[in-house]
Amino acid sequence: MARIENLNLSQQVTNELGRAIIAGEFNAESGLPTEAQLCDEYGISRTAVREAVKMLAAKGLISSRPRQGIRVEPASNWNLYDTSVLKWMLDSSPSMLVLKEFLQMRMAIEPQAAALAAEYGTDEDIQHIADALDEMNKAAADPKASMHEADLAFHTSILFASRNRFFFQLRDFIRTALSVSIQHTTPAKGNDMGVAEDHAKIYTAILNRQPERAKNMMTYLIDEAMTFIEAEIKGAK
Repeated sequence: MARIENLNLSQQVTNELGRAIIAGEFNAESGLPTEAQLCDEYGISRTAVREAVKMLAAKGLISSRPRQGIRVEPASNWNLYDTSVLKWMLDSSPSMLVLKEFLQMRMAIEPQAAALAAEYGTDEDIQHIADALDEMNKAAADPKASMHEADLAFHTSILFASRNRFFFQLRDFIRTALSVSIQHTTPAKGNDMGVAEDHAKIYTAILNRQPERAKNMMTYLIDEAMTFIEAEIKGAK
């Protein structure tokens, strides 16, 4: 492990150990190095190490109990809604399988969010969706531009326009996984303008206050992404 030189030492140790746990370098059998070992390997104080341990415990990756010391928790206990945990998982080798599960979750949420946006979204909410779509169209027309951020803004704007606070609370989780998903599904489609047009159909349905059509258009978009991801998984076998 490399020695860390940064003001935010605890966060950096958290990131290093979090990635290592999810990658399988540390597990319930092997455990984590001792506090003293971590201090030596990273060149930091016990205070910084203990703070990192607290952050990892809050994410469900480890637990610390009297007389048992620090234990690495099984994957079933990890907090997948924590954006750091999700990012570490997506950075690891089984990222396609994680993305498939993520798309299954999106399928359960985003079509309904689109329907709610068509029904309850304010004119201002819908304008934000329009602004994101406009940026997507601009990027699609420019071979040197990326529509990545505009695409993320489009989906998070719909979550907000749904006026469902529980849906909107998922925005950071959605953005984190969607940012990785887009890197696989957009090139697979091979046509940025086509991607923008598919998003435009969702926006038009929301603008015209057509909840069922908005739901169907979002379902189609996610289902198409699922097809691309499943093809990648099959090709990797």
